[in-house]
Amino acid sequence: MQLQQSISLKPYNTFGINVLAKYFASFFTVDELSELLNNSKLQTTNSQLILGGGSNILFTQNFDGFVLKNELKGISLVDEDADYYYVKAAAGEVWHQFVQHCIANNYAGIENLSLIPGNVGASPMQNIGAYGVEIKDIFFCLEAYHIHEQKTITFSLQDCQFGYRESVFKQQYKGQFVILSVTYKLRKRPVFNTSYGAINAELEKMGVTDLSIQAISQAIIHIRSSKLPDPKKIGNAGSFFKNPQISKFRLHVMKEDCEKILAYPVDDKHYKIAAGWLIEQCGWKGFRKGDAGCNPLQALVLVNYGNATGKEIFDLSTEIIQSVEAKFGITLEREVNIM
Repeated sequence: MQLQQSISLKPYNTFGINVLAKYFASFFTVDELSELLNNSKLQTTNSQLILGGGSNILFTQNFDGFVLKNELKGISLVDEDADYYYVKAAAGEVWHQFVQHCIANNYAGIENLSLIPGNVGASPMQNIGAYGVEIKDIFFCLEAYHIHEQKTITFSLQDCQFGYRESVFKQQYKGQFVILSVTYKLRKRPVFNTSYGAINAELEKMGVTDLSIQAISQAIIHIRSSKLPDPKKIGNAGSFFKNPQISKFRLHVMKEDCEKILAYPVDDKHYKIAAGWLIEQCGWKGFRKGDAGCNPLQALVLVNYGNATGKEIFDLSTEIIQSVEAKFGITLEREVNIM
């Protein structure tokens, strides 16, 4: 554990934005976290950011405070019953590596979340989801460290108040806790979820005749790789916007003007519209201004082609929001956290 000053955060965010942190340190144990939180310099700055994989954040300016990098590691099978495995992962574990560990051990239910960037700790905070599965569907509990009370508290599924890319940690408890570990409830007998997107088409293309969690994971890896740029090559944070929800009636009205609108049912009265489709209809797909741009393969992804600033990417997102609102009367909401 080493406290550093004026450290570039470029290596620590997948957008590759070059901003400075006033103070920076990594912690590998809860004791080290406690020691850092009691550091006199942190007490004077009164501002801290817990950083995981940096995959869902856009820095628009230097961070005038304390950045603490979560490096907690470890994966273990903590319990099982007739139907489920209970698998605990430390918050600093890389998400995709954890998913692959589960698949290798035939822990089912997590395979649709393959290749999502980031670390385990962000999964409940964002209630990450893809291809018809969200964290809330496989979540059992988590341990989090209260920054001010300096004690570990366990949160159940109900405690987390999961919503669409939302949780209690992004709302009333924002900035109050450090997620230490997450325990997932994974099936012994898989229930395959292939109805979303192009999964079935990809499985057919792969020649899969015997469906398995391994095959579904590989299909999703193929699909995501074909649409989403590798953050190691082109800076991005995956999906930049949430898919907006509208009423069934409003969708019916919109289809009078455009039958090909991409929408998915939420319940009997509501649908989610693909934000990427809305953005593409407004002409942004493949747009580039300087080094800030909109991915040519998936319009939902904003990218940094090299030296874009966070403000340039943020300004581009604002223009996109305004154009979608002007054309469709729908206000897009950013999924990425803006700092």
